[in-house]
Amino acid sequence: MLAWLTATLLAQTLTPAEMPPQSVEKIVGQQVRPLPGQLDSVPVLNSNSPELVGEPGILLSTFPPEGMAVPEAHLNFPLEGRFDVFAHHVYKVEASEALDSLYLGVLIHNPSAEPVTVRVLTGASYLSQPDAPFIQLPDFVAFGPRNPVFAGPGSRVMGDILQGRRQEIFPAVLTVAPGKSELLLNQPIPVRELEPPINGRSTLVQLESSGPVYVASLAQMATTDLAGNEAPPDLASWQSLLRGGGLAGPRDRIPTPLPITNGEQLIYGRVAGVSEGSQWQATLTDSGNAEITADPRLTIPAAGEAFSYGVSLLYGGTMGTDQVQSAPMLVRYLDTAYQAHGNYGVRYSLTLPLYNPADTAQTVSVALQTALKEDQLSQDGLRFLEPPAAQTFFRGPVQVRYRSDSGLPQVGNIHLVQRRGQQAEPLATVMIAPLSTRTVSIDLLYPPDATPPQVLTVKTAALPGEASPR
Repeated sequence: MLAWLTATLLAQTLTPAEMPPQSVEKIVGQQVRPLPGQLDSVPVLNSNSPELVGEPGILLSTFPPEGMAVPEAHLNFPLEGRFDVFAHHVYKVEASEALDSLYLGVLIHNPSAEPVTVRVLTGASYLSQPDAPFIQLPDFVAFGPRNPVFAGPGSRVMGDILQGRRQEIFPAVLTVAPGKSELLLNQPIPVRELEPPINGRSTLVQLESSGPVYVASLAQMATTDLAGNEAPPDLASWQSLLRGGGLAGPRDRIPTPLPITNGEQLIYGRVAGVSEGSQWQATLTDSGNAEITADPRLTIPAAGEAFSYGVSLLYGGTMGTDQVQSAPMLVRYLDTAYQAHGNYGVRYSLTLPLYNPADTAQTVSVALQTALKEDQLSQDGLRFLEPPAAQTFFRGPVQVRYRSDSGLPQVGNIHLVQRRGQQAEPLATVMIAPLSTRTVSIDLLYPPDATPPQVLTVKTAALPGEASPR
């Protein structure tokens, strides 16, 4: 995603003395479990290919192909009820080219004979510059609703949606007349004042429609008047592009068909289609969430031990669980990803009813970690790096909820920055009385600036006077 630009620029500015020291691999012998639960069935208009847009056109269209100049650019998939729109695109121009802004538009069409009401439940759309630059942040920063912390547009968008916000550029309700279309989004990606001239925009909107609609994500250049002033394309211009345009370019690398059987190189590809699933909600229990009882329990590890659950596991990166969490594609363009690898914009809502079976109090921590990606574990446990590698693999907000020792509700918003191979500090540490349960809940929207997978690790502290083997 946009993170590659940040890493490149940062590497160019570091002197040899500032370069990170060589990492040493560390093996942590803990079990990795598949994550209980599954994705819901909410469809997501998933617009991420091409990520780097150089040729304006149709990014993604669920409209029917009849009457369109390029029928194969339209997937004929109406949306109704709950659905999401996720879009993440970058615009870059060469210095010799015109520096006009590229506009991103999201068009909603009502094909029925009755008005359709589209409610915007939450929504956010931010630029890399100036809205959310990739500033360097500490690995762990607590923040409140009135002082958000973010680095990069994906980080900022996920923070807004995590807290249930609707940005002012989105209406609370969009009414679409019979046979008509309306613009949900019409926003620029400007580059004129930037050096180098590259910028990106991340968008996530959660919607609910009273009837079937078709949706398209489109890209075209700003209009200019005789004085050279930019203006957004109007509705008629977007409709003309939809009817007469082809797919935007240049096209991304063609993905490897799944499953891989002959040892081919695994190319995930970028996503352009409708994926199935906007939330993974689960209670993590000893029974694996098969049946949630009135007294659900997740028995904590023995003192000094730990276990983990995979988060955003994907084909080729199941961390020994054989579980692929990537959302399946309901429809897609033939040259784009076979699955929504990474689950960008998907909400993970995980409840951990931590149970202490011992006759002494135990201190337990819950952490999100970025172990080295593997499909089947090559060692007896997870592989980490000390110090972590320079590449940022997770950058975004996480919300943690639990009750304090006095029983008062605690809600913490934490912005995490994790590098490849990073063990990370705990999101929460709680003391659990003997034979008691204490619940910790974790919520995050997987940010588009992240690289999967991660693991959610539960660890019990060593008893006093004993050294932890970890």
